Amino acid sequence: MTIASKRWVYAAWLVLICGFAALHALHLRADFPNHSPWLNDWAKYTDEGWYGNAAIRAHLFGNWYLPGDFNPAPAVPVWPFIEWVLFFFTGVTIEAARGLAIAFFFANLALTYLLLRTRGPRWMPLLALTLLVTSPFLYCFSRLAILEPMLTAFTLAALNLAVRLPRFRRPVLVSVPIGLLFTLMLLTKTTAVFLLPALGWAMLLPLWQNRRLAVRCALAAAGASAFTFALWMALIVRLGLLPDYKYLFFVNNYPKPAQFYWPLLSLWWSFHGGLWVDHILIPLSGLLVLGAALAWRGAWGRGLLLDPVFGASVLAVAGYVLFMTYQDHPQPRYFALTAFFCIFLVAQGAAALLGTAGLPRQLGWAVVALAIAAAVTNSVWTLSYAANPEYTFVDAATQLTRYIDQHPNGKRLLVSISGDQITLVTHLPTLCDDFGTPSATYPDLEAKLARYQPGWYATWNDLDPGTLADIHTHFSLEQVASFRAFDDPDRNVLVLFKLHPLPAGMARNEDVENLQIALPGDKIAIPIE
Repeated sequence: MTIASKRWVYAAWLVLICGFAALHALHLRADFPNHSPWLNDWAKYTDEGWYGNAAIRAHLFGNWYLPGDFNPAPAVPVWPFIEWVLFFFTGVTIEAARGLAIAFFFANLALTYLLLRTRGPRWMPLLALTLLVTSPFLYCFSRLAILEPMLTAFTLAALNLAVRLPRFRRPVLVSVPIGLLFTLMLLTKTTAVFLLPALGWAMLLPLWQNRRLAVRCALAAAGASAFTFALWMALIVRLGLLPDYKYLFFVNNYPKPAQFYWPLLSLWWSFHGGLWVDHILIPLSGLLVLGAALAWRGAWGRGLLLDPVFGASVLAVAGYVLFMTYQDHPQPRYFALTAFFCIFLVAQGAAALLGTAGLPRQLGWAVVALAIAAAVTNSVWTLSYAANPEYTFVDAATQLTRYIDQHPNGKRLLVSISGDQITLVTHLPTLCDDFGTPSATYPDLEAKLARYQPGWYATWNDLDPGTLADIHTHFSLEQVASFRAFDDPDRNVLVLFKLHPLPAGMARNEDVENLQIALPGDKIAIPIE
């Protein structure tokens, strides 16, 4: 093939990549696709509102902080801050929030190319980009206004600097922004701490021949990160927000099984969860890592394992699997970051194998063939999602808000687990019924309800007995409407209740009567379970 022909092939390939990337920016108001393999991920009806609620409240209600409610911004401030700036130009809309996530996805594509371009032939980063933009998994999760796209961007930016340290005239000075990026990673999503080994590998391996310089660079990065993170924590303590910071860790600390061997079961589920991303590419990436380890004495195996990007990718995936194992609560969205690094492993593994001769080269062509098969299959899947947008949740939130406005009932304030998400869509003021930082003034939901006196409550499909008991201390419930949304059989109907205050400020006592059942004055048609 001539040089001119190669240029035309690469140009057409790049146009194809850009076309699939552009699909991610269409129909931003549309819901997370229904009937996907990831239907039970909670992010699609909570996280977009939760982690941006500081920016949403600041613009709509004049104060980012709501005492007694869920306020995650002290622990993860970067996303809401950028949203807050964005909303000055766009107003508070779900399209703007998701557009910000898409902007980070586009940045991730550019950073991927920059990271991989120096590690092999030109087709290798283009193969990685093809697998990324055609992935239906990444299509679904990169279009949500969640923390993973931004965390991925900061991680890739730090890795791009780390692997290039030997090229800079002042690598110690360049290590400082690497440390600052790690602070941004931590303040974007606290799970970034599990990515530290990957970042350390990418920094130190290229400098291993000059270990004194490697130590100086590591100290510069660590010092910059420790100093800036300490400044943030000092500010949090000074402003009295430390309880809100700690609360994020409390709500993400899930009960562990009683069996002593639960970590093995959790590891299996976390490891197996990678199949949420892809049934071809994820096993293929694992096989390539295993093959490189077994072929350590061969040039291709040793070359891969001693490549800073390949090694960092392995450590990033391992770190996140370790996090999910410790948490014992894997969710599909957690793999939105590891999907990038698994695809890096496939692209780099294919390039390394094709750079040899004999059987390894033939295996390299097999890897490329499997990657192409995955891309073709995934592209059809992604095109189907892009061509068939659905709006069940945004329609349900709009109808719910319209009902509240047409049927006044006390304060125009809704209590719901999806409250912040509804606020993002319709600007209805809301409280979260499930989460809220405890304090002397607001020790529990019961106290929060007494203070804010909401007029409405919404739940998915059924009533939680504990939540019902808290509501019953001050209100009786009247089921008035329901709205179908999403596809999770446990959460596909959003049910709206009027809250009627008990007469003369009376409060029920949970120690005297059972408040976890329907009581006289209630009108409840859904199960209590």
